[in-house]
Amino acid sequence: MPELRWSPESWRGKPIEQAPIYPDPAQLAGVERQLGGFPPLVFAGEARKLKRALGSVANGEAFLLQGGDCAESFAEHSADNIRDFFRVFLQMAVVLTFAAASPVVKVGRIAGQFAKPRSAPNEVQDGVELPSYRGDIINDIAFTAEARTPDPRRQLEAYRQSAATLNLIRAFANGGYANLENAHRWMLGFVKDSPQSSRYQELADRITETLGFMRAIGLDPEAHPELRQTDFYTSHEALLLGYEQAMTRVDSTSGDWYATSGHMLWIGDRTRQAGHAHIEYCRGVKNPIGLKCGPSLKPDELIRLIDILNPGDEPGRLTLISRYGADKVGDQLPPLVRAVKREGRTIVWSCDPMHGNTIKAANHYKTRPFERIMQEIRSFFAVHQAEGTYAGGVHLEMTGKDVTECTGGARAITELDLRDRYHTYCDPRLNAEQAIEVAFLVAELLKAERLAAARPTRVDAAE
Repeated sequence: MPELRWSPESWRGKPIEQAPIYPDPAQLAGVERQLGGFPPLVFAGEARKLKRALGSVANGEAFLLQGGDCAESFAEHSADNIRDFFRVFLQMAVVLTFAAASPVVKVGRIAGQFAKPRSAPNEVQDGVELPSYRGDIINDIAFTAEARTPDPRRQLEAYRQSAATLNLIRAFANGGYANLENAHRWMLGFVKDSPQSSRYQELADRITETLGFMRAIGLDPEAHPELRQTDFYTSHEALLLGYEQAMTRVDSTSGDWYATSGHMLWIGDRTRQAGHAHIEYCRGVKNPIGLKCGPSLKPDELIRLIDILNPGDEPGRLTLISRYGADKVGDQLPPLVRAVKREGRTIVWSCDPMHGNTIKAANHYKTRPFERIMQEIRSFFAVHQAEGTYAGGVHLEMTGKDVTECTGGARAITELDLRDRYHTYCDPRLNAEQAIEVAFLVAELLKAERLAAARPTRVDAAE
């Protein structure tokens, strides 16, 4: 049965999950009309450029690094926090690019990641039941009836903060801060004393030597913009569809519809039902789309979703983000990989090693053991090596701040340490040091993957 004609509002006629209930529909409609007149946050040409870059990832010629806050908060919005996140992201990308000899497509969970799906619509504290916190774009984390009531005006603040964040990131990416000659200066103060510091400083020294060599033979880095600036894209979960619809615009050059709230949108594991609202909305916009793939997703269901979201098999259009947990990925990912390979679909495979490894510590803090995160990444690469497919990316919840939210890592954060600097509004994030440690692991796995691909098989050797 063919899909019905798509429009930016056609999702409204479909079943929907994870949708907040606003007490004043007229006020909500007024905010959405106001947002509809605001300037776009990103542009169609930028989304097309990202799609081309992700097409290179799908072909095994680049690697996707996607990461950022689990949920951005209004209270933590500051230039320092944005800068610290960006500089850690640059360090991770440099580790992957230089150590693994792989181009890196840089996509932040930033400038729009304000909404979060929840496992239950309500929560209970001390016998009081209130709506769950769904992210600052919807309600407030404070546990009062007023704070937890969805307020559409928060969407206007989310737009303003996204615009301000994008403005600063564009300045950092294109204004000289991302210059490779600054590689030494990107090290955050608290990371300088970490076990990862010497590994990164050694790599930065090699970059400095390489740039010096280029100058010596007459190649001035200043004449090569790719060494002085970088392409950096934004992404978020397309959860609040009224906001997304308001930010959906027709591209004047192509006549296609684009979501202008971010370069890349993804569909969460709780909202990926075929025939439901989130799939309906995302099938019609031309941005790159991500799809979270969890333990409940069956191979035939995945192929059906790929048919809906990428019917033209366009390289770079669809990224499949697996999120299983270290104990499940080895058994449950291969059937999906085999189905996609059998059907000959062109997609990016990325690993979210965060969401399947969330546990509750003895002191009631949610946390993620660092070794489980690392193990899921290793298993993800092992599955793709065994299946003859390309492990194309990682998707991380991380911050540039010195938080204590995930246990383990080089400094061996314990459950007792969690209370020291546990700042997340939702899920635990890697701190800057742990994020860099992940980058070194992925670089080693990428190098091994490339060596294995270049190594002749027995048949080749015989010929």
